[in-house]
Amino acid sequence: MAPGTGPAGIVSHANDDPDRGEQREREGRVRLGGGLLVVLAAGAAGAGWWLLAGLVLAAIAAGVASRVPEPGDSLVERGVVAVARLSEVAVYAIAFGAYVFPAHREAAAAAFVVVVTGAGFAGLKIPTIVGRVAAGLLLAAGAVLVVVCVAVPPVATAGGGLQPPDFAGVLFVAVLALPFLRPRGREHAGLRVLLLGAIAVLAGFAALYQLGAVRLGLSLTSLRDLLSAADADALQPMLTVVAVLATVLPALAAGSDVRTRTGVPGLAVRIAAVAAAYLLPVLPVLVVAGLATVIELLLGVRARRYSGTRE
Repeated sequence: MAPGTGPAGIVSHANDDPDRGEQREREGRVRLGGGLLVVLAAGAAGAGWWLLAGLVLAAIAAGVASRVPEPGDSLVERGVVAVARLSEVAVYAIAFGAYVFPAHREAAAAAFVVVVTGAGFAGLKIPTIVGRVAAGLLLAAGAVLVVVCVAVPPVATAGGGLQPPDFAGVLFVAVLALPFLRPRGREHAGLRVLLLGAIAVLAGFAALYQLGAVRLGLSLTSLRDLLSAADADALQPMLTVVAVLATVLPALAAGSDVRTRTGVPGLAVRIAAVAAAYLLPVLPVLVVAGLATVIELLLGVRARRYSGTRE
C-alpha cells in the first residue's frame, strides 16, 4: 500500500498533497479565533484566573505536537480524526449560533454543520486571498479588543481574585484549547504556535481583567458582555463579523479534512455532529474535541514509532 493512502485510496497526510497542506495551514490561522469565542468562558468557569496557565500549557503542548505526524489509515485512526475534526465543527457551529443567531441558536448551529460539512465533502476550497484577509481582520479585531478592555478600568467583581493553584483546572483548560492552538502545517510551526499562544493569553488576560473569572464564566457569549463592560457596545457588530469569519473558515477546512481522511464512512460522524450542535451545550463538545485531539496525537506518535521500527 502506498504511503499516505488508505484502503479506499484516501489521501491521509497533508504533506503528501502540497496544495491541500498549504490550504490547511492558511485556514488554520483563524481557528484560534473561533475557539476563543467559547473556550475563554468555559475555561474561566472551570479554572478561574488559572485559565491563563492552562492556555500556556496548551501552547506548549501544541508546540510539541507540531513534530508529531498524522495517524495512519486504519479504521480506528480515521475514525478518531473524523471525531476530532467534526467535534471542532460542532464547537464552531455552537459559537456561530450563539453569537450570530442567538434567538435561534440550536437551529442555526445544526444548519451550520450541515452546510459546512456538505461544502467540505464537495471539495470547496477557500481562496488564498480570503484566508489572508480574514486572518488579518481577526488579528486586528483581537488587538482592538485587548486594548479596549485593558484601557477601561474594570468594575469591581466578587470572587475574581487568584485562587490557590488548581492543577486539574489548568489541565482542563489545556485540553479544551489544544485543538485550536495545534498547527496544521509544518513550516514555521513553532513560531506560529508561539504567536497563537501569545494571542490567546493576551485575550484571556483582557477578558479576566475586565469581567473577572466569575462573570466571564457565566455565559457562552461572554465576549459580548466584555464589550458592554468596556463601554464598547459600538463594537458589537464587529464582534458579529468576527464570529462569522472565525467559525465558517476553519469549519470548512475541518469538513474538507474529514472528507479527505474518511470519505463516505464519515457520514455517521457528520450526523452525530449535527445532533451534538443542536442538542448539547458547548462544554461537552469542547471536551470531546480536546480528548479526540489528544488521542490523535498519541496515534501519531505510535505511527512514527511503528514506522521507525519497520525501517
